[in-house]
Amino acid sequence: MFGAAGHRPRADAPLRGRVAVVTGAARGVGEALARHLSDAGMSVALLGREKETLAQAAGSLPNRTLCVEADVTDRAALESAARRVELELGPASVVVANAGIAAGGPFADTPADLWQRVVDVNLVGAANTARAFLGQLARTHGYFLQIASTAAFGSAPMMSAYCASKAGAESFALALRGEVEPDGIGVGVAYLHWTGTDMVAGIDDHPVLSALRRNQPRFARRVDTPDQVAERLAAGIARRAHSVYSPPWLRWCQPLRPLFPAVVARISRRELRRHSPSELAADLAVLGAGGRADWDAYRSADRRPGRP
Repeated sequence: MFGAAGHRPRADAPLRGRVAVVTGAARGVGEALARHLSDAGMSVALLGREKETLAQAAGSLPNRTLCVEADVTDRAALESAARRVELELGPASVVVANAGIAAGGPFADTPADLWQRVVDVNLVGAANTARAFLGQLARTHGYFLQIASTAAFGSAPMMSAYCASKAGAESFALALRGEVEPDGIGVGVAYLHWTGTDMVAGIDDHPVLSALRRNQPRFARRVDTPDQVAERLAAGIARRAHSVYSPPWLRWCQPLRPLFPAVVARISRRELRRHSPSELAADLAVLGAGGRADWDAYRSADRRPGRP
């Protein structure tokens, strides 16, 4: 259960009165999850790169909120955010490492700094988030949820940075779990499949990724809404689940994971032969409005005078 020593929350409302932190909360799953946690009675700190969008998301929530514009790759910014959360809302009982971006396209044609940016946000940013809030979670006997993906099950060509980072984020969370359980901190991993965010909306424009989805069973091609996913995540948070699956049938795929790389490779080889290198390179892009906002902010900061 959540709570510091001497305080036990009601069994029928384990989240009520607690404080949650959600990164990447400006839109998509992060925004929907912030709403579900607020509806469950939590005070919610929304962290992200888009100040105005964060404020709009927070303005619709029924309980206390805090918006912090922060880059999850910036450790100092996250440490400052953690201090603000504790000062203005109280120590965090739930922290969700949701911030993530993706870029689609051939590895050889992807700019090295863009490839690294995807890994830095999705993997290093998750570790930075955990590091900034572990002290608070230890005091509240709280829960850290890492948002992963079925990209960790079987890596897809044209998405090398995203798949590598999500596999790494899963491994990080599993390693962290063993370290912090003695401190009363729970760690969960959420595996998300096709979700109707602006990131996924652009995937059908990429021929290989589109083919991978097209060759999945009909039930596996279904796209869930961010609200459906957030409802499952909130339920998993309330029970401090080790694993959360969206959609739920994904749990039955865990034993089959050794088979997925071979299946993905077979489909991908066939599709890659159908397109010229120039066609594939033309599909290189940062996926989704949130990802583009992060990439634009990163490049703008990188161009400031005096930066190395």
